[in-house]
Amino acid sequence: MRRHVSAKQLTCGDHGLKMAIAVGMRIALLDTQGRAWVHGLPHKLDEAAKYGFQGVEIFFEDLEYVAKTRSGGATPQNQIAAAHTIRALCDERDLTVIGLQPFMHYEGLRDRDAHAQRIEKMKLWLQLAKILGTTVIQIPSNFLPQSEITKDIDSIVADMVEVAEMGAQQTPVINFAYESLAWATYIDTWDQCWDIVSRVDKPNFGICLDTFNIAGRVYADPALQSGKTPNADAEMQASIERLIKTVDVAKVFYVQVVDAERLAEPLVDGHEYFDPAQPARMSWSRNCRLFYGEEDRGAYLPCKEITRAFLEGLGFEGWVSMELFNRSMNDPSPSTPAEHARRGAVAWAKIARDFKLKAEQS
Repeated sequence: MRRHVSAKQLTCGDHGLKMAIAVGMRIALLDTQGRAWVHGLPHKLDEAAKYGFQGVEIFFEDLEYVAKTRSGGATPQNQIAAAHTIRALCDERDLTVIGLQPFMHYEGLRDRDAHAQRIEKMKLWLQLAKILGTTVIQIPSNFLPQSEITKDIDSIVADMVEVAEMGAQQTPVINFAYESLAWATYIDTWDQCWDIVSRVDKPNFGICLDTFNIAGRVYADPALQSGKTPNADAEMQASIERLIKTVDVAKVFYVQVVDAERLAEPLVDGHEYFDPAQPARMSWSRNCRLFYGEEDRGAYLPCKEITRAFLEGLGFEGWVSMELFNRSMNDPSPSTPAEHARRGAVAWAKIARDFKLKAEQS
């Protein structure tokens, strides 16, 4: 079956194909090109454009680092100025900002004064999103300790309704893409995430589906020698089948496609990536993600099957983000951003080939 990809098209310079993709500018905890304090944003944007990517997700850490270069540091006023700078940089390179993320540790806070502070921060983020020219803010599921957040669904839904209504009052409307993280305290599967989206029931509140976070919770466990959960294959297949039957593609605001490395040893105390302050899946995510199709680097998740569920099962047509978080982003070599952009472009070429994506003619 040949499908048309609906996102805007741009020729990928070195691969002779059309692309409908956003390269994830995860430059704080994770990124496709390099950490914010190691590699400057203009250079990373140059490489994204060079390798044919049409859009970027702006990771808030990047925006903060641009703001910190201004007198007074990362004040709200300087963040606003930084957003204008980033918008100009992207416009110069014909890159669309597809989203601003991550608005972390928001839902379910027990301390309602802390919740009020996050709402004030959201007011600033709404301004930043509009300046950047995006209509999407991504909210990852909360991974604060249980002592700080509640698992009460009604409370979580009420918090999400609050931001959705704030976004609905904007011109243009700001949409929120909720994403389940594989190491989240409570909302750690796509099923739970979709349940929240369904309960919120607002047109501007949807889901971000991520191959890593889906497989990383259901299929993979880096703390085990096998790297897999018990009954991993059967449970992953069942999860995929539920996803196709359950999710309304109209509420999928964008998808992220990335794989991860199978570790030679369990990620437990004594492992080089072990961090006692982080769940194993979080440390694994920060150090070991890989692009789609990089089996030669140790990729082992059922990324192809999940991507098939997105593109063929759900019939998703829109932005695909290559979201990579890896220890290689800390490499100070000037070639690091280019190497990650190149690998991302190769991964997209594999996706296009695997799913027979037919580019629209310009």
